[in-house]
Amino acid sequence: MPSCPAILIAAPASGQGKTTITSALARLHTRQGRRVRVFKCGPDFLDPYWHSLASGAPVYQLDLWITGESDCRQRLHDAAQEADLIIVEGVMGLFDGNPSAADLSQHFGLPVLAVIDASAMAGTFAALAFGLQHYRPNLPWAGVLANRVGSVGHGAMLSDAPNYWGALLRNPALQLPERHLGLTVANELPDALERLDAAADALADTALGKLQWDGDGDGDSWQRWSVDFPAPHTAIPIPPLLQNKTIAIAQDAAFCFIYAANLDCLRAMGAKLVFFSPLADNALPDCDAVWLTGGYPELHAAQLAANTALRDSLQAHIAHNKPVWAECGGMMALFDTLITTEGESLPFWGLLSGTVTMQKRLAALGSQQLCLEAGTVRGHTFHYSVTDTPLQPIARTSRPNTEASADKGEAVWQQGSVRASYFHAWFPSCPEAVAGWFV
Repeated sequence: MPSCPAILIAAPASGQGKTTITSALARLHTRQGRRVRVFKCGPDFLDPYWHSLASGAPVYQLDLWITGESDCRQRLHDAAQEADLIIVEGVMGLFDGNPSAADLSQHFGLPVLAVIDASAMAGTFAALAFGLQHYRPNLPWAGVLANRVGSVGHGAMLSDAPNYWGALLRNPALQLPERHLGLTVANELPDALERLDAAADALADTALGKLQWDGDGDGDSWQRWSVDFPAPHTAIPIPPLLQNKTIAIAQDAAFCFIYAANLDCLRAMGAKLVFFSPLADNALPDCDAVWLTGGYPELHAAQLAANTALRDSLQAHIAHNKPVWAECGGMMALFDTLITTEGESLPFWGLLSGTVTMQKRLAALGSQQLCLEAGTVRGHTFHYSVTDTPLQPIARTSRPNTEASADKGEAVWQQGSVRASYFHAWFPSCPEAVAGWFV
Protein backbone atom coordinates (compact mmCIF):
# COMPACT_ATOMS: atom_id res chain seq x y z
CA MET A 1 0.00 0.00 0.00
CA PRO A 2 1.55 3.33 -1.02
CA SER A 3 2.12 5.92 1.70
CA CYS A 4 2.84 9.61 1.20
CA PRO A 5 2.86 12.84 3.24
CA ALA A 6 -0.44 14.56 2.54
CA ILE A 7 -2.27 17.64 3.76
CA LEU A 8 -5.66 19.24 3.13
CA ILE A 9 -5.61 23.03 3.20
CA ALA A 10 -8.92 24.42 4.46
CA ALA A 11 -10.30 27.60 6.03
CA PRO A 12 -13.26 28.82 8.08
CA ALA A 13 -14.71 30.53 4.98
CA SER A 14 -14.03 31.43 1.38
CA GLY A 15 -11.61 34.27 0.70
CA GLN A 16 -9.11 33.38 3.44
CA GLY A 17 -6.25 32.61 1.04
CA LYS A 18 -6.46 28.82 0.59
CA THR A 19 -5.51 28.90 -3.07
CA THR A 20 -2.50 31.15 -2.52
CA ILE A 21 -1.19 28.99 0.33
CA THR A 22 -1.83 25.75 -1.56
CA SER A 23 0.02 27.03 -4.63
CA ALA A 24 2.82 28.52 -2.53
CA LEU A 25 3.35 25.25 -0.69
CA ALA A 26 3.35 23.30 -3.94
CA ARG A 27 5.78 25.74 -5.51
CA LEU A 28 8.08 25.70 -2.48
CA HIS A 29 8.48 21.92 -2.51
CA THR A 30 8.60 21.64 -6.30
CA ARG A 31 11.51 24.10 -6.31
CA GLN A 32 13.23 21.87 -3.77
CA GLY A 33 13.07 18.99 -6.23
CA ARG A 34 10.08 17.09 -4.84
CA ARG A 35 7.29 15.61 -6.90
CA VAL A 36 4.14 17.35 -5.75
CA ARG A 37 0.61 16.35 -6.74
CA VAL A 38 -2.18 18.81 -6.01
CA PHE A 39 -5.93 18.16 -5.98
CA LYS A 40 -8.89 20.51 -5.68
CA CYS A 41 -11.85 19.62 -3.48
CA GLY A 42 -15.07 20.33 -5.38
CA PRO A 43 -15.73 21.15 -9.04
CA ASP A 44 -13.63 24.32 -9.38
CA PHE A 45 -12.00 24.94 -12.78
CA LEU A 46 -9.87 28.00 -11.97
CA ASP A 47 -7.81 27.23 -8.86
CA PRO A 48 -6.26 24.15 -10.55
CA TYR A 49 -4.62 26.40 -13.17
CA TRP A 50 -2.55 27.98 -10.37
CA HIS A 51 -1.84 24.64 -8.72
CA SER A 52 -0.72 23.10 -12.00
CA LEU A 53 1.62 26.02 -12.68
CA ALA A 54 3.05 25.70 -9.16
CA SER A 55 3.55 21.93 -9.24
CA GLY A 56 4.24 21.33 -12.92
CA ALA A 57 1.70 18.49 -12.96
CA PRO A 58 -1.97 18.03 -13.96
CA VAL A 59 -4.50 18.80 -11.22
CA TYR A 60 -7.64 16.74 -10.69
CA GLN A 61 -10.81 17.41 -8.72
CA LEU A 62 -11.93 15.33 -5.72
CA ASP A 63 -15.60 15.35 -4.76
CA LEU A 64 -17.30 12.52 -2.89
CA TRP A 65 -20.52 13.05 -4.87
CA ILE A 66 -19.60 14.46 -8.30
CA THR A 67 -16.49 12.39 -8.96
CA GLY A 68 -17.38 9.67 -6.47
CA GLU A 69 -15.56 7.88 -3.68
CA SER A 70 -13.99 5.27 -5.93
CA ASP A 71 -12.63 7.88 -8.35
CA CYS A 72 -11.17 9.91 -5.47
CA ARG A 73 -9.57 6.82 -3.97
CA GLN A 74 -8.04 5.77 -7.28
CA ARG A 75 -6.55 9.21 -7.95
CA LEU A 76 -5.05 9.50 -4.47
CA HIS A 77 -3.69 5.95 -4.68
CA ASP A 78 -2.10 6.66 -8.06
CA ALA A 79 -0.62 9.96 -6.84
CA ALA A 80 0.87 8.34 -3.73
CA GLN A 81 2.78 5.90 -5.91
CA GLU A 82 4.62 8.65 -7.79
CA ALA A 83 4.59 11.73 -5.53
CA ASP A 84 6.66 12.89 -2.58
CA LEU A 85 3.86 15.16 -1.34
CA ILE A 86 0.09 15.35 -1.89
CA ILE A 87 -1.73 18.63 -1.28
CA VAL A 88 -5.51 18.98 -1.46
CA GLU A 89 -7.15 22.40 -1.46
CA GLY A 90 -10.53 22.46 0.29
CA VAL A 91 -13.64 24.27 -0.85
CA MET A 92 -15.50 27.16 0.86
CA GLY A 93 -15.34 26.75 4.65
CA LEU A 94 -14.07 23.50 6.16
CA PHE A 95 -17.56 22.23 7.07
CA ASP A 96 -19.50 23.93 4.26
CA GLY A 97 -21.33 21.88 1.67
CA ASN A 98 -22.46 18.29 1.50
CA PRO A 99 -20.04 16.68 1.01
CA SER A 100 -17.60 19.12 2.62
CA ALA A 101 -13.83 19.36 2.76
CA ALA A 102 -14.06 17.92 6.28
CA ASP A 103 -15.90 14.89 4.88
CA LEU A 104 -13.08 14.35 2.38
CA SER A 105 -10.50 14.73 5.13
CA GLN A 106 -12.11 12.13 7.34
CA HIS A 107 -12.86 9.74 4.51
CA PHE A 108 -9.23 9.50 3.43
CA GLY A 109 -7.39 10.48 6.62
CA LEU A 110 -6.06 13.76 5.22
CA PRO A 111 -4.68 16.04 7.99
CA VAL A 112 -6.23 19.51 7.87
CA LEU A 113 -4.15 22.68 7.83
CA ALA A 114 -6.49 25.62 8.47
CA VAL A 115 -5.61 28.93 6.83
CA ILE A 116 -7.20 31.84 8.71
CA ASP A 117 -7.27 35.48 7.63
CA ALA A 118 -6.06 37.02 10.90
CA SER A 119 -5.98 40.62 9.69
CA ALA A 120 -8.67 41.76 12.12
CA MET A 121 -8.22 39.47 15.13
CA ALA A 122 -5.89 38.66 17.98
CA GLY A 123 -6.89 36.30 20.82
CA THR A 124 -9.93 35.08 18.91
CA PHE A 125 -7.58 33.49 16.38
CA ALA A 126 -6.68 30.72 18.84
CA ALA A 127 -10.33 30.18 19.75
CA LEU A 128 -11.27 29.85 16.09
CA ALA A 129 -8.42 27.42 15.46
CA PHE A 130 -9.45 25.36 18.49
CA GLY A 131 -13.07 25.29 17.33
CA LEU A 132 -12.18 24.15 13.82
CA GLN A 133 -10.08 21.34 15.21
CA HIS A 134 -12.60 20.08 17.76
CA TYR A 135 -15.98 20.85 16.18
CA ARG A 136 -16.12 17.36 14.65
CA PRO A 137 -14.70 14.37 16.56
CA ASN A 138 -11.79 12.49 15.03
CA LEU A 139 -11.00 15.06 12.36
CA PRO A 140 -7.36 14.55 11.26
CA TRP A 141 -5.54 17.74 12.17
CA ALA A 142 -2.25 19.27 11.06
CA GLY A 143 -2.55 22.76 12.54
CA VAL A 144 -3.20 26.36 11.65
CA LEU A 145 -1.48 29.06 9.60
CA ALA A 146 -2.22 32.77 9.99
CA ASN A 147 -2.65 34.78 6.79
CA ARG A 148 -2.62 38.54 6.05
CA VAL A 149 -1.06 39.40 9.41
CA GLY A 150 -0.29 43.08 10.01
CA SER A 151 3.21 42.81 11.52
CA VAL A 152 5.69 40.51 13.22
CA GLY A 153 4.26 41.66 16.55
CA HIS A 154 0.78 40.83 15.40
CA GLY A 155 1.96 37.35 14.43
CA ALA A 156 3.41 36.86 17.92
CA MET A 157 -0.02 37.64 19.39
CA LEU A 158 -1.45 34.71 17.44
CA SER A 159 1.17 32.14 18.32
CA ASP A 160 -0.71 30.70 21.33
CA ALA A 161 -3.02 28.88 18.92
CA PRO A 162 -2.62 25.10 19.11
CA ASN A 163 -0.44 23.58 16.39
CA TYR A 164 0.54 27.02 15.12
CA TRP A 165 2.67 26.97 11.96
CA GLY A 166 3.42 30.65 11.60
CA ALA A 167 2.09 33.73 9.84
CA LEU A 168 2.23 35.34 6.43
CA LEU A 169 2.34 39.13 6.53
CA ARG A 170 -0.24 41.11 4.60
CA ASN A 171 1.18 41.76 1.15
CA PRO A 172 -0.84 42.79 -1.92
CA ALA A 173 1.77 41.11 -4.09
CA LEU A 174 0.64 37.75 -2.70
CA GLN A 175 -3.00 38.29 -3.69
CA LEU A 176 -4.04 36.29 -6.75
CA PRO A 177 -6.24 38.43 -9.05
CA GLU A 178 -9.97 37.67 -9.29
CA ARG A 179 -12.98 38.41 -11.45
CA HIS A 180 -16.66 37.45 -11.45
CA LEU A 181 -16.28 33.66 -11.74
CA GLY A 182 -13.29 33.40 -9.41
CA LEU A 183 -9.53 33.68 -9.85
CA THR A 184 -8.05 34.94 -13.09
CA VAL A 185 -6.63 32.04 -15.09
CA ALA A 186 -2.92 31.75 -14.34
CA ASN A 187 -1.79 31.50 -17.96
CA GLU A 188 -3.38 34.88 -18.74
CA LEU A 189 -0.88 36.67 -16.48
CA PRO A 190 2.72 37.08 -17.68
CA ASP A 191 3.96 37.34 -14.07
CA ALA A 192 1.95 34.38 -12.70
CA LEU A 193 5.01 32.27 -11.84
CA GLU A 194 6.75 35.26 -10.25
CA ARG A 195 3.69 35.72 -8.03
CA LEU A 196 3.88 32.10 -6.94
CA ASP A 197 7.60 32.34 -6.30
CA ALA A 198 7.03 35.39 -4.09
CA ALA A 199 4.35 33.52 -2.14
CA ALA A 200 6.63 30.48 -1.81
CA ASP A 201 9.46 32.69 -0.52
CA ALA A 202 7.14 34.16 2.11
CA LEU A 203 5.94 30.72 3.16
CA ALA A 204 9.54 29.52 3.43
CA ASP A 205 10.04 31.90 6.36
CA THR A 206 7.27 30.29 8.44
CA ALA A 207 7.58 27.28 10.72
CA LEU A 208 5.69 25.28 8.11
CA GLY A 209 8.15 26.31 5.42
CA LYS A 210 11.10 25.43 7.65
CA LEU A 211 9.78 22.01 8.67
CA GLN A 212 12.39 19.49 7.62
CA TRP A 213 11.49 16.85 5.12
CA ASP A 214 13.26 13.72 6.28
CA GLY A 215 12.54 12.20 9.66
CA ASP A 216 11.26 9.13 11.41
CA GLY A 217 7.66 10.30 11.76
CA ASP A 218 7.94 11.26 15.40
CA GLY A 219 6.75 14.82 14.79
CA ASP A 220 9.89 16.59 13.60
CA SER A 221 9.31 16.36 9.83
CA TRP A 222 6.78 16.14 7.06
CA GLN A 223 6.61 12.39 7.69
CA ARG A 224 4.30 13.17 10.64
CA TRP A 225 1.56 13.63 8.00
CA SER A 226 2.23 10.45 6.08
CA VAL A 227 -1.03 8.80 4.96
CA ASP A 228 -1.70 5.32 3.57
CA PHE A 229 -3.66 5.27 0.31
CA PRO A 230 -5.06 1.80 -0.39
CA ALA A 231 -6.19 0.84 -3.85
CA PRO A 232 -9.91 0.99 -4.60
CA HIS A 233 -11.98 -1.96 -5.71
CA THR A 234 -11.41 -2.95 -9.31
CA ALA A 235 -12.47 -0.09 -11.55
CA ILE A 236 -15.06 -0.65 -14.27
CA PRO A 237 -13.27 -0.34 -17.62
CA ILE A 238 -14.29 2.51 -19.90
CA PRO A 239 -15.73 1.14 -23.17
CA PRO A 240 -14.17 2.30 -26.48
CA LEU A 241 -17.37 4.06 -27.59
CA LEU A 242 -15.53 6.84 -29.45
CA GLN A 243 -13.01 4.68 -31.27
CA ASN A 244 -11.74 6.38 -34.45
CA LYS A 245 -13.65 9.58 -33.64
CA THR A 246 -11.88 12.95 -33.70
CA ILE A 247 -13.24 15.56 -31.31
CA ALA A 248 -12.31 19.23 -31.73
CA ILE A 249 -12.19 21.04 -28.39
CA ALA A 250 -12.36 24.82 -27.91
CA GLN A 251 -9.46 25.99 -25.77
CA ASP A 252 -8.25 29.57 -25.37
CA ALA A 253 -8.76 32.57 -23.09
CA ALA A 254 -12.50 32.62 -23.81
CA PHE A 255 -13.01 28.86 -23.45
CA CYS A 256 -10.87 27.42 -20.69
CA PHE A 257 -13.12 25.48 -18.27
CA ILE A 258 -11.89 21.96 -18.96
CA TYR A 259 -11.47 19.12 -16.47
CA ALA A 260 -8.29 17.13 -17.09
CA ALA A 261 -10.33 14.04 -16.17
CA ASN A 262 -12.77 14.76 -19.01
CA LEU A 263 -9.95 14.76 -21.54
CA ASP A 264 -8.64 11.51 -20.06
CA CYS A 265 -12.11 10.00 -20.31
CA LEU A 266 -12.54 10.91 -23.98
CA ARG A 267 -9.13 9.44 -24.77
CA ALA A 268 -9.97 6.29 -22.80
CA MET A 269 -13.07 5.89 -25.00
CA GLY A 270 -10.78 5.92 -28.02
CA ALA A 271 -11.24 9.49 -29.22
CA LYS A 272 -8.50 11.53 -30.83
CA LEU A 273 -8.51 15.05 -29.39
CA VAL A 274 -7.58 18.17 -31.33
CA PHE A 275 -7.79 21.70 -30.00
CA PHE A 276 -8.71 25.00 -31.59
CA SER A 277 -9.12 28.64 -30.61
CA PRO A 278 -12.46 30.29 -31.42
CA LEU A 279 -10.69 33.61 -30.84
CA ALA A 280 -7.83 33.08 -33.27
CA ASP A 281 -8.58 30.25 -35.72
CA ASN A 282 -10.58 30.81 -38.89
CA ALA A 283 -11.81 27.22 -39.23
CA LEU A 284 -12.48 24.09 -37.23
CA PRO A 285 -9.87 21.35 -37.46
CA ASP A 286 -10.89 18.23 -39.37
CA CYS A 287 -13.17 16.46 -36.89
CA ASP A 288 -16.22 14.28 -36.31
CA ALA A 289 -17.58 16.27 -33.34
CA VAL A 290 -17.04 19.55 -31.48
CA TRP A 291 -16.97 20.34 -27.77
CA LEU A 292 -17.48 24.04 -27.04
CA THR A 293 -16.21 24.26 -23.48
CA GLY A 294 -17.13 26.71 -20.74
CA GLY A 295 -15.26 29.90 -20.02
CA TYR A 296 -15.52 33.67 -20.44
CA PRO A 297 -17.09 34.43 -23.84
CA GLU A 298 -18.64 37.57 -22.33
CA LEU A 299 -15.14 39.05 -21.92
CA HIS A 300 -14.33 38.44 -25.58
CA ALA A 301 -17.71 38.98 -27.23
CA ALA A 302 -16.54 41.50 -29.83
CA GLN A 303 -13.60 39.36 -30.95
CA LEU A 304 -15.74 36.22 -31.10
CA ALA A 305 -18.46 37.97 -33.11
CA ALA A 306 -15.85 39.32 -35.50
CA ASN A 307 -14.50 35.84 -36.22
CA THR A 308 -17.15 35.11 -38.84
CA ALA A 309 -14.90 32.58 -40.57
CA LEU A 310 -14.86 30.34 -37.52
CA ARG A 311 -18.61 30.83 -37.07
CA ASP A 312 -19.19 29.81 -40.70
CA SER A 313 -16.99 26.75 -40.27
CA LEU A 314 -18.99 25.74 -37.22
CA GLN A 315 -22.24 26.36 -39.11
CA ALA A 316 -21.05 24.09 -41.94
CA HIS A 317 -20.15 21.40 -39.38
CA ILE A 318 -23.70 21.58 -37.99
CA ALA A 319 -25.22 21.59 -41.48
CA HIS A 320 -23.51 18.23 -42.08
CA ASN A 321 -25.30 16.94 -38.97
CA LYS A 322 -22.06 16.54 -37.04
CA PRO A 323 -22.46 16.66 -33.22
CA VAL A 324 -21.73 19.67 -31.03
CA TRP A 325 -21.78 19.61 -27.22
CA ALA A 326 -21.88 23.25 -26.03
CA GLU A 327 -21.31 23.70 -22.31
CA CYS A 328 -22.12 26.92 -20.42
CA GLY A 329 -19.84 29.57 -21.97
CA GLY A 330 -19.61 27.51 -25.15
CA MET A 331 -23.40 27.51 -25.31
CA MET A 332 -23.62 31.26 -24.65
CA ALA A 333 -21.55 32.04 -27.75
CA LEU A 334 -24.00 30.15 -29.97
CA PHE A 335 -26.93 32.46 -29.23
CA ASP A 336 -27.88 35.60 -31.14
CA THR A 337 -27.13 38.32 -28.62
CA LEU A 338 -25.30 39.07 -25.37
CA ILE A 339 -26.56 41.82 -23.07
CA THR A 340 -23.86 43.02 -20.67
CA THR A 341 -24.38 44.08 -17.05
CA GLU A 342 -24.30 47.68 -18.31
CA GLY A 343 -27.18 46.96 -20.70
CA GLU A 344 -25.10 47.01 -23.89
CA SER A 345 -26.30 44.62 -26.59
CA LEU A 346 -23.56 42.71 -28.46
CA PRO A 347 -23.90 40.17 -31.26
CA PHE A 348 -22.85 36.55 -30.81
CA TRP A 349 -22.71 33.77 -33.43
CA GLY A 350 -26.46 33.43 -34.02
CA LEU A 351 -26.43 29.64 -34.42
CA LEU A 352 -29.10 29.24 -31.71
CA SER A 353 -32.10 31.56 -31.29
CA GLY A 354 -32.06 33.56 -28.09
CA THR A 355 -30.48 36.20 -25.89
CA VAL A 356 -27.99 35.80 -23.06
CA THR A 357 -28.13 38.45 -20.32
CA MET A 358 -25.28 38.90 -17.85
CA GLN A 359 -26.14 39.56 -14.22
CA LYS A 360 -24.10 40.97 -11.34
CA ARG A 361 -25.15 38.15 -9.05
CA LEU A 362 -24.93 34.40 -9.45
CA ALA A 363 -27.82 32.90 -11.38
CA ALA A 364 -27.11 29.29 -10.36
CA LEU A 365 -24.60 27.37 -8.28
CA GLY A 366 -24.29 23.79 -7.07
CA SER A 367 -24.00 20.11 -7.86
CA GLN A 368 -26.30 18.77 -10.56
CA GLN A 369 -27.12 15.46 -12.22
CA LEU A 370 -28.49 14.75 -15.70
CA CYS A 371 -30.49 11.54 -15.97
CA LEU A 372 -30.46 10.05 -19.47
CA GLU A 373 -31.39 6.66 -20.92
CA ALA A 374 -27.75 5.61 -20.99
CA GLY A 375 -27.21 6.58 -17.35
CA THR A 376 -26.78 9.54 -15.01
CA VAL A 377 -24.09 12.14 -15.62
CA ARG A 378 -22.95 14.11 -12.59
CA GLY A 379 -21.53 17.62 -12.58
CA HIS A 380 -22.34 21.14 -11.46
CA THR A 381 -23.62 24.55 -12.50
CA PHE A 382 -22.06 27.97 -11.92
CA HIS A 383 -23.01 30.99 -14.02
CA TYR A 384 -23.82 34.68 -13.91
CA SER A 385 -26.07 34.82 -16.97
CA VAL A 386 -29.63 33.87 -17.88
CA THR A 387 -30.91 32.83 -21.30
CA ASP A 388 -34.15 33.71 -23.06
CA THR A 389 -34.81 31.32 -25.96
CA PRO A 390 -37.78 29.86 -27.81
CA LEU A 391 -36.05 26.47 -27.74
CA GLN A 392 -37.81 23.89 -25.59
CA PRO A 393 -35.70 21.75 -23.24
CA ILE A 394 -35.27 18.10 -24.15
CA ALA A 395 -34.15 17.38 -20.58
CA ARG A 396 -33.32 19.09 -17.29
CA THR A 397 -30.71 18.52 -14.64
CA SER A 398 -31.62 18.18 -10.98
CA ARG A 399 -30.01 18.48 -7.58
CA PRO A 400 -28.30 15.37 -6.19
CA ASN A 401 -30.71 12.52 -5.52
CA THR A 402 -33.79 14.41 -6.71
CA GLU A 403 -35.97 14.21 -9.80
CA ALA A 404 -35.88 16.84 -12.52
CA SER A 405 -38.73 19.35 -12.63
CA ALA A 406 -39.80 21.98 -15.13
CA ASP A 407 -38.91 24.94 -12.93
CA LYS A 408 -35.60 23.74 -11.45
CA GLY A 409 -32.26 22.55 -12.72
CA GLU A 410 -30.55 23.46 -15.97
CA ALA A 411 -32.26 23.06 -19.33
CA VAL A 412 -30.65 20.93 -22.01
CA TRP A 413 -31.55 22.29 -25.43
CA GLN A 414 -31.17 20.60 -28.79
CA GLN A 415 -31.34 22.08 -32.26
CA GLY A 416 -30.29 19.77 -35.04
CA SER A 417 -26.97 18.20 -34.08
CA VAL A 418 -26.30 20.77 -31.34
CA ARG A 419 -26.90 19.95 -27.68
CA ALA A 420 -26.37 22.80 -25.24
CA SER A 421 -26.69 23.49 -21.52
CA TYR A 422 -25.28 25.48 -18.63
CA PHE A 423 -24.51 22.09 -17.06
CA HIS A 424 -20.81 21.31 -16.56
CA ALA A 425 -20.52 17.53 -16.89
CA TRP A 426 -17.98 15.27 -15.20
CA PHE A 427 -17.48 12.83 -18.08
CA PRO A 428 -16.10 9.86 -16.07
CA SER A 429 -19.33 9.72 -14.05
CA CYS A 430 -21.09 8.08 -17.03
CA PRO A 431 -18.96 7.64 -20.16
CA GLU A 432 -21.78 5.79 -21.93
CA ALA A 433 -24.10 8.81 -21.74
CA VAL A 434 -21.35 11.30 -22.60
CA ALA A 435 -20.35 9.33 -25.70
CA GLY A 436 -23.85 9.92 -27.05
CA TRP A 437 -23.10 13.67 -27.28
CA PHE A 438 -20.26 13.08 -29.73
CA VAL A 439 -21.66 10.45 -32.12
